Amino acid sequence: MNYLTTQDGTQIFFKDWGTGQPLVFSHGWPLSSDDWEGQMLYFVQRGFRVIAHDRRGHGRSSQTSVGHDMDHYADDLAALTAHLNLKDAIHIGHSTGGGEVVRYIARHGSSRVAKAVLIGAVPPMMLKGSVNPQGVPLEVLDGIRSSVASNRAQFFKEFSMPFYGYNRPGAKISEGIREHWWMQGMMGSIQAHYEGIKAFSETNFTDDLKKVTVPTLVLHGDDDQIVPLAGSSEQTAKLLPNAKLKVYPGLSHGMCVTNADVINPDLLAFFKS
Repeated sequence: MNYLTTQDGTQIFFKDWGTGQPLVFSHGWPLSSDDWEGQMLYFVQRGFRVIAHDRRGHGRSSQTSVGHDMDHYADDLAALTAHLNLKDAIHIGHSTGGGEVVRYIARHGSSRVAKAVLIGAVPPMMLKGSVNPQGVPLEVLDGIRSSVASNRAQFFKEFSMPFYGYNRPGAKISEGIREHWWMQGMMGSIQAHYEGIKAFSETNFTDDLKKVTVPTLVLHGDDDQIVPLAGSSEQTAKLLPNAKLKVYPGLSHGMCVTNADVINPDLLAFFKS
């Protein structure tokens, strides 16, 4: 398997398939690079080089006790792009991964970056407060923290329902997708997952977004129950200098999995534009 070792000794697992223009995928909390399999197969079959890593503490990467914050996430992504000497790359980030992509470009520049895609992403700041009055209340996030600490396995089983919109009337539930979500989550470190809640919810990306000048596609489902549209992508698209926002009626936070047949062609059109 492919690993790189960061400056602080953390081993980061990554996948690297195919040739052509590189697409770099950053996953959401508390998952792994496996969450992108519907995109990686689709795009490697269409002549792209597809790359995805497991964030530190997640999946097959080291269960380190340090660095569970957005700066380290961004620095690990920078280490990966340098390790692979990527050029003209398109970075795609979902949820927490969207924050990772934004912080990476703001912190390390865009010399290796051609475009970016943010999908159901947490910027500009998920936590409700003066920065984002439409954000998620602290008591909701504290509830997630408490559930992770007390019974992570059961919480993850339950969390996949709103994640994919399976709690909506008439939803066609895939138990395989739910089990895949649970399996990815349970591979990671409980410490990384617990501390990652603060990283994805309390990081202020406002200034970072203003530094992302590459063409950026912002995608969001209007039935996203995890990262609600009004407190995230609607604001993000206004802060980005060069952005296009597309909203999908009725789609969930996990739309890249449940609706890959819709999302993938839109991504392909953007990559080729």
